[in-house]
Amino acid sequence: MSAIISLDLAGFTPREDEGGTGGGDRVWDDDRGVVLSVHDFPLVPDLVAPLDADDRLLRELARHTARGGAALIEAQVRDLGGVPGLWQLVKVSRGTGRGQVFIGAWTVPRDRCSVVLKVQAAEGPVSGMREAVVADRVGFDAYVRPHPYDPGLRGPLPYHVADLPEWDAHFPTHPLTLVRETLARVGASAVLDDRFRALPPFPGPVPDGQVPPGPAGAGPAPAAPEEAPRRRWWRGR
Repeated sequence: MSAIISLDLAGFTPREDEGGTGGGDRVWDDDRGVVLSVHDFPLVPDLVAPLDADDRLLRELARHTARGGAALIEAQVRDLGGVPGLWQLVKVSRGTGRGQVFIGAWTVPRDRCSVVLKVQAAEGPVSGMREAVVADRVGFDAYVRPHPYDPGLRGPLPYHVADLPEWDAHFPTHPLTLVRETLARVGASAVLDDRFRALPPFPGPVPDGQVPPGPAGAGPAPAAPEEAPRRRWWRGR
C-alpha cells in the first residue's frame, strides 16, 4: 500500500530508481536541484519517542541526529493529510567537497508502518554565503546559540541563527530555503490512503530486543528485525 496517494508535483519530474532500491520508493527532482521522495516503511516506526512526548521528543531527536553525524535545525509535530506526523529539518556536511546538504522530512507513523515525505537540496560550489552574511549582520556573539531542544548538546555542526526561517526571504535560492518551502507546499497537498489513515496510531517506540504484540486474533507477531541501529533517514538520496 502506498500511504500517500496524491501530491502537488508541479515543477518536478520522475527520477528512475537508482541502485535498485525498489520497495516502492518514489523519487522526483526539479531544475533547482531539489529532490523529492516518498518512502513507505512496512516496519514498526523507529521514532525516538511518542509524538505526544513534547520536550522529550525534541530533545531525543536532537541527540539522535547528532549521533548520526547530522544536526537538527527544527522539528514539530504537524498533521500531514489530517494525520499527526513529525516534521523536521536537518543539515549534514557533504561527504565529499565543501558545503552542506539540507533535508526536510515529514514522517507519519502508525502502529506497524510509516510513510516519509522527504525533500533535500545541497549547496553548490559556492557555500557558506548565507552563514557569512548573517553572522556579519548579527555579530558572532549572537550568531551561534545553544540548541533550543538540548542546550548542552555538542553536535557535529553548530546551531546558529542563519538557519532560522526569518532569513529565507533574504536567500530565496539557498537550499535550506528551497527545502523548507517545498516541504511546506508539497506537504499541504498530500492526500493519504484511507486504509493508512484507519490504521491504529503509533503508541511509541518498542524497546530494543522486544517484539511488538500482534493484533487480537492475529497469532504471534513476526520476529523483530536483527538490525538494532535506527535508520538514518537523512542518508541516501
